[in-house]
Amino acid sequence: MGGDEALQLLDQLMWTAVMVAAPILLSALVVGVVISVLQVATQLQEMTLSYIPKLAITALVLIAIGPWMLRRITEFAIHVIQLIPAQS
Repeated sequence: MGGDEALQLLDQLMWTAVMVAAPILLSALVVGVVISVLQVATQLQEMTLSYIPKLAITALVLIAIGPWMLRRITEFAIHVIQLIPAQS
């Protein structure tokens, strides 16, 4: 495997990781910002008010798009495994 092929594989790995992690991170970010704005508006500074909704939305996103995420990771792993015989 040459340097170009290794860099291309690393690029695919990074994009796969970003695509899989982005929905969870973005949903938690949006919920966190909304809860923070509500806390500032109501002057209610309870720490659990930010953690529980983030945890709930993360669980819902994992349930909703978990199969897609798993399929994406599996396709990448299969692609990498199929490259092994070509390197021998």
